[in-house]
Amino acid sequence: MSNEAAGGRGENGAALRVVKLRKTYVRGGHWNRRAPRVEALRGLDLAIRPGAALALVGSSGSGKSTLARCLAHVEQADTGEIWLGTQNLAVAASSTAAVAWRQIQLIFQEPILSLNPRLTAAEIVAEPLLIAGWGKGSDRSARAVELMKLVGLSPEAAGRMPREFSGGQRRRLAIARALAVEPRVLILDEALSGLDLSTQAQIANLLLDLQAERSLTYLWILHDLSLVSRLAAEVAVMDEGTIVEAASAREFFENPQSRRSRALLDAWRGGRA
Repeated sequence: MSNEAAGGRGENGAALRVVKLRKTYVRGGHWNRRAPRVEALRGLDLAIRPGAALALVGSSGSGKSTLARCLAHVEQADTGEIWLGTQNLAVAASSTAAVAWRQIQLIFQEPILSLNPRLTAAEIVAEPLLIAGWGKGSDRSARAVELMKLVGLSPEAAGRMPREFSGGQRRRLAIARALAVEPRVLILDEALSGLDLSTQAQIANLLLDLQAERSLTYLWILHDLSLVSRLAAEVAVMDEGTIVEAASAREFFENPQSRRSRALLDAWRGGRA
């Protein structure tokens, strides 16, 4: 898949498509100095097919997490288009966009930073339903318990606080919360990092099963290239705020085309030697 193939409009069967997305940050500054500007996203194009999984890789500071936050509407991009199916979220009416944005959910590397420490597990999972105005309190509580069971958490844990869970259990809790509004797209920003190998495998299997059962579209943000082939059939390589290569996972490993791809692979293989 060429870099050009990753761009375009919301048609051609893409579940999620990004067109010329730009995001600039202004850092600090001084009374007699102009505040420095950092271009985190530079006209980025990207597309993911419905039900597919794409691994986004790149060095630290390449803009991967900025892209994730813009796609999940945690931050606002400066310019560009974000298409969910055939709907351009950038131009949708506010009420329509609010519903559409919920279809893209973001799971962070360390969920404890995104889970309200004052809420119980069941309240955390039910919170998106409350925000969306879904059902009565008892209905939301029952739905939260169902979702906890779905991701392998005991209903007896519904009243526990986030700090009482292990790292793997907090990942499961974050997944349950993300699924509450029945999204079409999950963005997994280093969602397997920091876990021991056994727990990592369990969470990966859970996510793969959920993807198959619910026809979810996944954008995996990964630094561990050993996970790529298992989790995604396609790879996009990011460097300095743009996509420099997009290919199948097999093509990426066997015949990388960009200098950045080769550097990432060389560093990874060197670390395994």
